[in-house]
Amino acid sequence: MRFHDHETAFRQAAARLSKRDFLMRLGSGIGAIGLAGVMDQARGRSIVSAASPLSPSPPHFAPRAKRVIQLFMPGGPSQVDTFDYKPLLAKHAGERPALVDRKSLRNTKNGLMPSPFAFKPYGQSGKWVSDIFPHVGECVDDISFIHSMHTDIPEHAGAMMMMNVGALQPNRPSLGSWLVYGLGTENQNLPGFVAMSPRAQPRCTLANWGNAFLPGACAGSYVNIAAMTPEAVMHNLQNTHLTPTAQREQIDLLRQLNQTHLERRQYDHELEAGIAAMEMAFRMQASVPDVFDLSRESPATLALYGDTEFAKGCLLARRLVEQGVRVVQLSLSIDDYDIAWDTGHENIVDGHARLAQACDRGIGALIKDLKERGLFEDTLIVWGGEFGRAPTSEGAKGRDHNHYGYTTWLAGGGVKGGYSHGATDEFGCSAVEDRVHVHDLHATILHLMGLNHEQLTYRYSGRDYRLTDVSGHVVHNVIA
Repeated sequence: MRFHDHETAFRQAAARLSKRDFLMRLGSGIGAIGLAGVMDQARGRSIVSAASPLSPSPPHFAPRAKRVIQLFMPGGPSQVDTFDYKPLLAKHAGERPALVDRKSLRNTKNGLMPSPFAFKPYGQSGKWVSDIFPHVGECVDDISFIHSMHTDIPEHAGAMMMMNVGALQPNRPSLGSWLVYGLGTENQNLPGFVAMSPRAQPRCTLANWGNAFLPGACAGSYVNIAAMTPEAVMHNLQNTHLTPTAQREQIDLLRQLNQTHLERRQYDHELEAGIAAMEMAFRMQASVPDVFDLSRESPATLALYGDTEFAKGCLLARRLVEQGVRVVQLSLSIDDYDIAWDTGHENIVDGHARLAQACDRGIGALIKDLKERGLFEDTLIVWGGEFGRAPTSEGAKGRDHNHYGYTTWLAGGGVKGGYSHGATDEFGCSAVEDRVHVHDLHATILHLMGLNHEQLTYRYSGRDYRLTDVSGHVVHNVIA
């Protein structure tokens, strides 16, 4: 339809309106605008901040943590071979106790399998840790272990979505995106949320750090850290056709044109966010290579972390949060396998030992480095996979999936150190004491960041969405 056709239709419709109808509709419109503003503020976001999603926003209450580093272990690390010591597995090896049968694990015919790894107590807390995690063991007095985690299904893709987006389908915003939406970020020259992995992306890929229906600026920016040269960490970052000065002139011209358009549209929030995104993309050309350049670190720091790809990711995570990035997700992968810990099906001995060797030293170094730099107290570290492993055997040396009970741990950011919350049964099969669902974990993470999980919502498609859906309780016992 041409412009004058639109105008004619408008005039005809207006002519049919009486003065009373016009005033009634005008009044309803003003009321709707006012109500929208009140609802936005009630959700913890002002109208002004909605226009610039990365601008720092105040939390709902005083936070214990300012930033999050998620150390994601895709594939399901075995709790009974890492941090949930179960000595009775050796005593009852090969047996099939009734409690395992009741839980209908998929490997229904095999008996209990002792851990092939030795455990020993660490720290003043005396926490028992597997000998494949000696560096993490040295840090147990700074860690809160949650041994009573459980989730909805024992299937990788769905369980990973539950852990990272709080739903079984990849159509919701990720945890990191919710945090950026609620709090913004402290460095406008870098993304608010950075997702990294050496080599393979975790299964479901971008859904693990996606924004779904939240503003696009809240999405995570993915970095493959296998190629650790500063110019390779993000694709299409450098402009090879224009000098920085010419780019600046071009950006300024585009900003003026967009600003004129924005004023005519009465400050459309999405357009204003797009203008801000172009500005940040320009600034990132200088800031990204700098923060990803590990040669700027001292030899002592590099030696502390070691030379594995995951360890370098841990060091990058520290550099990113140090520069004001709100959320960093670092996923473990080796050999281009997207669910690394799933090698536990075939061989717990070789698979878990190799994976732990790839990440243990870097994790221990990250905790020590953050403490040395005064960042540990307000940086929350979250370690864990999408579920755990069964205490029974699958074949000769492996274990099947287990979503009934597994371990996640938190460190820094206002949590208790040297503390263990909840418990699985005597064989490590099911969470039986102070059970914690993934929604509860998410509610706790948001709480530590100063956000009420019931108030942090976003209206989309006619309803208010939140990370924890209609569930979730803060696990106050892990908070210092």
